[in-house]
Amino acid sequence: MESLFGSTVALELVSAVVIGAIIGSFINVVAVRLPPLLTRQWRKACREELDIPTPADEVESLPNLWRPRSHCPACKQAVAVYDNVPILSWFILKGRCRHCGGKISFRYPLIELITAASWGLVIWKIGFNPMGLAACVFTSFLIALSTIDWEHQILPDSLTLGLLWLGLLINAHFQWFASPTNAIIGAALGYVFLWLIFQGYFLLRGKEGLGFGDLKLLAALGAWVGWSLLPFVVFVASVLGIIGAMLSIIRLRQGTDVPIAFGPYLAIAGWIALLWGPGITEWMFPLG
Repeated sequence: MESLFGSTVALELVSAVVIGAIIGSFINVVAVRLPPLLTRQWRKACREELDIPTPADEVESLPNLWRPRSHCPACKQAVAVYDNVPILSWFILKGRCRHCGGKISFRYPLIELITAASWGLVIWKIGFNPMGLAACVFTSFLIALSTIDWEHQILPDSLTLGLLWLGLLINAHFQWFASPTNAIIGAALGYVFLWLIFQGYFLLRGKEGLGFGDLKLLAALGAWVGWSLLPFVVFVASVLGIIGAMLSIIRLRQGTDVPIAFGPYLAIAGWIALLWGPGITEWMFPLG
């Protein structure tokens, strides 16, 4: 596929990294604001169902992903444009608010760095073209979902289902990552496979071993990479999940019953599958 910038590889990579850092800044906003928004919406729905009055402090219109503008979590002072440059501003300010000196989490530049690097890798692998940009959108969804799941252990439907339908539409029209049939079967099998594991674990242990968000995320990954790469995704995610759980037990001295977020491991496996899955599976299982 022809590049949007011709053959200037350096310009493509620099552009991808810069755009990725900006998208990473927005991902931070989504990761911080979406979970509380969902919580308040769930509470509101429950109160309406039970006919319970809404508290006065929640009657006001809810903030959303676009307003209010970014502000210091400590003093609530709005962040100036020159203090909101992705990655750079955090290091220039040494991780402190310019107004109150309050500490700003390193998570903000970290997510921006991860997104910038991921966009650069995607464009390096696919090219700065519509297919590459679609893969970058896929990457951004996965980073947002991973961040939210890691911190809150939830995978919002607005992101998982949006990612699923986007994958189906892209493959149905362009067939960039899988054939339409492969994508549709992948979405169905992705959900059903983890649903069976969910049911089996519940029958054996009497409790849930997976969240339904994990089922929807694997369905979304299947819609993008197709059913043929789902075994690879599940295998890699499982290995990463076991390693992550063992490290958590050792580092945090947690028990084996403490739940872990499986979404980030699914996301990493799905991202690897989209970029390198066919090559890896051909190397592991040569046809002849």
